[in-house]
Amino acid sequence: MAASVEQSPYFADRIKRGDPVVRDLPKFDLDSYIANYEGQTRLARLRYIACLCPQLSLEALHIAIPEATTSKNPALYEDLTALLHELNPKDSLATPDLEWIERRKKENQRETERLEQELRGYKNNLIKESIRMGQEDLASHFLATADFDNAQKAFQRMREYCTTPKHVAEMTIKLMYASLISGSWLMVQSHCHKARVLSFKPEDKAKFDPAIEACSGLASLGVEEYGSAAKSFLRVHPSYITAEPISNITFQKQIMTGNDIAVYGGLTALASMDREQLRSQVLENADFRTFLELEPHIRRAISNFCEAKYTACLEALEAYRSDYLLDIYLGPRLNDLYSKIRSKSIIQYFVPFSHVRIVDLAAAFPLRGQRAPTGPAATRAMEEELVDMIHSGSLEARIDVVDGLLLAPPRDTRAETQESVLETAAEVEHALRLKLHRLNMQQAGLELANAKGGKGMKMSSGTFDGPDLGTPMSNA
Repeated sequence: MAASVEQSPYFADRIKRGDPVVRDLPKFDLDSYIANYEGQTRLARLRYIACLCPQLSLEALHIAIPEATTSKNPALYEDLTALLHELNPKDSLATPDLEWIERRKKENQRETERLEQELRGYKNNLIKESIRMGQEDLASHFLATADFDNAQKAFQRMREYCTTPKHVAEMTIKLMYASLISGSWLMVQSHCHKARVLSFKPEDKAKFDPAIEACSGLASLGVEEYGSAAKSFLRVHPSYITAEPISNITFQKQIMTGNDIAVYGGLTALASMDREQLRSQVLENADFRTFLELEPHIRRAISNFCEAKYTACLEALEAYRSDYLLDIYLGPRLNDLYSKIRSKSIIQYFVPFSHVRIVDLAAAFPLRGQRAPTGPAATRAMEEELVDMIHSGSLEARIDVVDGLLLAPPRDTRAETQESVLETAAEVEHALRLKLHRLNMQQAGLELANAKGGKGMKMSSGTFDGPDLGTPMSNA
């Protein structure tokens, strides 16, 4: 069945356009994997898997389509049934229930009119709390129907009716969540920044901060700011895993799980941090270690990198490529992340040497799917990769094409020695000037006042009433 699905018009078009298709089965079981999620992210993840993996497409759609009929989003239901029809027209679920679609649209319209009518009544009564709750109900309804623009506007209109700092915080969290669901990463970053500067009670801060940091990291990952993403994920407190809902949102089920934070944080850290930073900020981070225990292969990959076992690190990551490609947030950035980690590994491998044979590099860093990592084709591929790294400025080296060597740039030891001597001379001159200054002050009999409350320093007749600053120089 998987072969026939891959030959369907949908996947034929994807392959023709050069869009990614995940042919290898992931390590996870789909039912067990998707059981960790709920709400809109569950359906979105199922749809994403169905779009990319021929092996799991039908299974994902068979789970998603019945669940879509329990939602308020008829457009998503139509989209899922249309996709299944392209993959397998004879499937019973491939024919949309037009009656349900029409009924759901009418119910959504009636619900919108009812909520707007109630809100008008609250405004006439001028009761702030009722107006705030009415705006919240309307915004939540728009969000459930995937009307993200109106949801954002309704959540923002809550602001002038918030009467407590907690109301403002909950409104900001809901705006952050709505932006995440719609994939508006810059808006998520903006709302995360606003949430960070809000005044929380200590108990509320401990409750809100883990979700804020997790969402901030996800937004940075979305805009490919991997360094910022890693720092945010590393700040997430382990309480996130079992946290109670915030503003009726269970982030560890409706956005990302603790396992996701381990993977996202681990990979962005590998792509953006050096070995010392990985050791001190990741492996020795007591809070993040709790997340890494959920994904031991990520911890193992980071440990291998820190121990200069670069091939083992890349192999550990490669084993989970299919799993990560099917992640709705990580998948679109995975090739870029893996490429950065691979480039860092090659650079770190080369650092101790003045030259390395390109054939040895090809053997140590085989390309994915390469059958003979030591053959001429592998060597040429490695040479091309090194050229790209040199041109991009990430690798300072030269290539000796004749001898097949990667050469480190020659070090100008003479210039380094001169620079060191000049620095030493500057330090000596500074010390001598201080001693001469002290001598002149002694000869002038000056008295210096310390900061308030301090004891003054009096200098007269060659005596000094403060701490000894060194032996004075004799007069020439």
